[in-house]
Amino acid sequence: MTRQNVYSLENLKKNISKYQARVRVPPAVVVEGKLIRMVGLTMEAVGCQAPVGALCRVVSGEHVVEAEVVGFANDHLYLMPIGQMRGIIPNARVIPAGRTQYTPVGRGLLGRVIDGNGKPIDAKGPLKEEGRVSLYGPLINPLQRDRISVPLDVGIAAINALLTVGRGQRMGLFAGSGVGKSVLLGMMTRFTAADVVVVGLIGERGREVKDFIEINLGEEGMARAVVIAVPADAPPVLRLHGADLATRIAEYFRDQGLHVLLLMDSLTRYAQAQREIALAIGEPPATRGYPPSVFAKIPQLVERAGNGHAGHGSITAFYTVLVEGDDQQDPVADATRAILDGHIVLSRTLAEAGLYPAVDVEASISRVMTEIAADDHIGLARKFRQLNSIYQQNRDLISVGAYVTGSDARIDEAIHIQPELQKFMRQDIYERVGYDESLLRLKSALSGANQS
Repeated sequence: MTRQNVYSLENLKKNISKYQARVRVPPAVVVEGKLIRMVGLTMEAVGCQAPVGALCRVVSGEHVVEAEVVGFANDHLYLMPIGQMRGIIPNARVIPAGRTQYTPVGRGLLGRVIDGNGKPIDAKGPLKEEGRVSLYGPLINPLQRDRISVPLDVGIAAINALLTVGRGQRMGLFAGSGVGKSVLLGMMTRFTAADVVVVGLIGERGREVKDFIEINLGEEGMARAVVIAVPADAPPVLRLHGADLATRIAEYFRDQGLHVLLLMDSLTRYAQAQREIALAIGEPPATRGYPPSVFAKIPQLVERAGNGHAGHGSITAFYTVLVEGDDQQDPVADATRAILDGHIVLSRTLAEAGLYPAVDVEASISRVMTEIAADDHIGLARKFRQLNSIYQQNRDLISVGAYVTGSDARIDEAIHIQPELQKFMRQDIYERVGYDESLLRLKSALSGANQS
């Protein structure tokens, strides 16, 4: 290329830059659409464009409903309401808001109760927020996350000693109805050694929201907690937002270098909300009525918890999973069990026998316990499991008197030590048992087995 051609090319670039600087680019014009169909909770609009996840306003006279884009087909948008749908009329105006959902963050949220839109519902005035961030935070490279290496004291003897939880671990709490799930969550909220507690009450009964805050949390637990309450009568999109909002707030505090405890009750209601949306827009069901998108959304939510970058904060998460009819093979329970770092199963049999917390040690596991607990601690926990398992396997023979003492030394030992094991498992709802004390109690309970 000659020197003259080079100069010509450089002059051309300069002229283009000057031309672009002089030309004013007109602002984006918001094109309104109209509502052409509404079936169930699904609204169909034409004449406007917006990406999936964007917010739109559906205007019917003076009545305005916020909705979110959940899908599209050709030039038709599928919307799901965030608020009540009353008052919507045919051919209502659909106006893209040009933004996605944002959430308030900051220490001013501590002690407050907010809804799925991030608005306070506790009659304590406006939030003292430090700013607003997108509802979906940036993903962390798994190779850049800090390893789980430090035990977390949750204040529950059975969990500390037998199912040791590490800081940054993600655990499932599998339970049917009425076996003490909410009470156990409240105990962990008050007793866990964490800087901040974020509680997401997703899709539960409205009555339980107030009971959990006033009875299970109490003033002590509420002082360092943020509660996101989205009851069962909220639209499915809002229930999804509630879970994402709780996770995003927890991510914010983790990024500030704090150790966060995230409690979500329940992951099953989150999956059911996604099922309602997916089926409404025509996605075919796959497993027991759950479409494939449900099993894609669950890991996307769960993987956001955990440790942050090395040397930064952490999110230790407990997700409750409702097992209908105590069926541990429920598709949501089965899918969740595979992606979490362990699970705690609450037994209806133990609850009916008055043993609280009703932790089924045989069916529960912590996948990181062997990496964070000392060797002698692991040995004591293994001894507890062996004795408890032997007793449970022969329980029917023992109950009807068919077992003859002396027939098997292992069964004799299990029968002898069983009262001490049950005593160890019992804990009052207002009693905190620290990590070291849990190990001392476990060693004391098993000392009778060594003496027999």
